[in-house]
Amino acid sequence: MTQVHVNLGCASWSVASGQTAQFGQGGSVLQRYATRFRAVEINSSFYRPHRQSTYQRWAASVPEDFRFSAKVPKAVTHQARLQDCHDLLSDFVHQTAGLGESLGCLLVQLPPSLTFDEPVAEAFFRDLRLMTPVPVACEPRHGSWFSPAADALLITHRIGRVAADPALTTEASVPGGHSDTVYYRWHGSPRMYFSSYSDQALQTLAQDLQDRLAIRPWVIFDNTAAGAAAENGLKLMELLARDSLTHRGL
Repeated sequence: MTQVHVNLGCASWSVASGQTAQFGQGGSVLQRYATRFRAVEINSSFYRPHRQSTYQRWAASVPEDFRFSAKVPKAVTHQARLQDCHDLLSDFVHQTAGLGESLGCLLVQLPPSLTFDEPVAEAFFRDLRLMTPVPVACEPRHGSWFSPAADALLITHRIGRVAADPALTTEASVPGGHSDTVYYRWHGSPRMYFSSYSDQALQTLAQDLQDRLAIRPWVIFDNTAAGAAAENGLKLMELLARDSLTHRGL
């Protein structure tokens, strides 16, 4: 099997009942998931805190090259709205440190109503960067974030901007911010969280990824409601492996 360097996975490691045959047998659900994928996004951290020991247990149950992305709590992003949240953020960083080398990224998803306020964003990302050197991806969902000023701020603090689908604007569909962190987050289209992507859409994504493989980009499928995420992820994996062979002339 051709090794393709992409952090490819789903926004949770649940395996739909109709897909169990495509994954390894035995062990925990995470261990079975990790027989096929080499990355996962921890969405549960958005809703509730986990003990550092829980993160340690997860990291110990997956292969050495497996990577986790952990979603910053909504208490920070949606309730505090990035302000006066130092202790909440510090607790989260401390907890996720339990993943050790398996922690590949922190995801900061912003609420649709949160506009770009440069002093607020500057203070928040500066504080976060003082806490951890781990790669960070930000998913803004208000049009004001897709501006030269916002992009410059993200670059300054080494924050990648998520390439989302469905996209709020044309700019939102392509990676932005710091080029060292590339994070595609596909939610399902036209029906978010449910719709599966066509082979053509996945092939286009595979082609886009070819020029970014050197930095091990992230691709997370969030269309988990009806099992499409795993299906799309496995298909993209197949396309990437095939394209890799083609690029190598094999």
